[in-house]
Amino acid sequence: MSQSILSAPAAADRIDRIRIRSVALPLAQAISDAKVLTGRQKPMTEIAILFVEIDTADGQHGLGFSYSKRAGGPGQFAHAKEIAATLLGEDPSDIARLWEKLAWAGASVGRSGMAVQAIGAFDVALWDLKAKRAGLSLAKLLGAQRDSVRCYNTSGGFLHTPLDQLMRNTDLSREKGIGGIKLKVGQPNCAIDIERVSTVRKHLGDDFPLMVDANQQWDRPTAQRMCRTFEQFNLVWIEEPLDCYDAEGHAALAAQFDTPIATGEMLTSVSEHWEFIRQRGADYLMPDGPRVGGITPFLKIATLAEHAGLMLAPHFAMELHVHLAATFGREPWVEHFEWLEPLFNERLETKEGRMLVPTRPGLGVTLSDRVEGWTVQSAEIG
Repeated sequence: MSQSILSAPAAADRIDRIRIRSVALPLAQAISDAKVLTGRQKPMTEIAILFVEIDTADGQHGLGFSYSKRAGGPGQFAHAKEIAATLLGEDPSDIARLWEKLAWAGASVGRSGMAVQAIGAFDVALWDLKAKRAGLSLAKLLGAQRDSVRCYNTSGGFLHTPLDQLMRNTDLSREKGIGGIKLKVGQPNCAIDIERVSTVRKHLGDDFPLMVDANQQWDRPTAQRMCRTFEQFNLVWIEEPLDCYDAEGHAALAAQFDTPIATGEMLTSVSEHWEFIRQRGADYLMPDGPRVGGITPFLKIATLAEHAGLMLAPHFAMELHVHLAATFGREPWVEHFEWLEPLFNERLETKEGRMLVPTRPGLGVTLSDRVEGWTVQSAEIG
């Protein structure tokens, strides 16, 4: 082969059209966790989804999404619309460089929070496109270490759920092949939490994986008492016992108790996660791909967590996170939530306690016809 052929640049595709839409996904019933019972938030009735679709001159298509629970959807859409034109004419394969370009386009509003959540939808779309071009699932493109991931259900264990229904929900989850159950805790009356966890533990048996999530509702003394009380229930983890930014407090709990401490879902940058890794503030780190700005920063967080010897349990958005968890070195968990299913034509499969990693190209999902009816804002660029 001649040197001229070896050095010839590969033909580069170009982004020539971007569609953005904000979708209000209604929930079947209002959802309440500890933040509602303590008066900090109102029950959740819908989720704001930010979809980004990227088309290229060669006819390639990528789909990405981010989301916001309660407030934030219109702000994410507005920021995405403002920075989208930055990508026009760019080579979609240069994902890391394009992430930085989008971040600098909105640098004055920071590199965390709503700004990076808007970037996340573009980033996921670019990775989806790249995997489709390669004819691979996203997990295979990134380097899968397994073809299924342990999964646990959260949606059946919220605080608004009566105890008898909670028991039925656990049975339904197990029948579906889901491998763990997570209960919300953080009631103003701690005795109610203890009763619910004790009852479900007896119902499931001593060894079935059971987790609890306090959604940041305890102060440090309460967290100490509750973690000590929950030691008897053989929990996989106790999630967000303290404020999501209290790395020092989480680290003290992680050092003191046998039950692992889990946190990270509310953090929105690599640097915020690094603070918890540095201080050993979690045994299970729970990054959320859309919240941290997409797949590109998520992979950085996962690498830091693996190097530090931490375990991984990505938050929400199982349609994305099943792929990312499949690439992690240590056996991770994925959170099973049915809430986003109406948005897509495809369904994830669960079997024998595990979620199967889709083999379809890219994320392996396409938008359902219902999305159009739930769209509240849209824009096309290019």
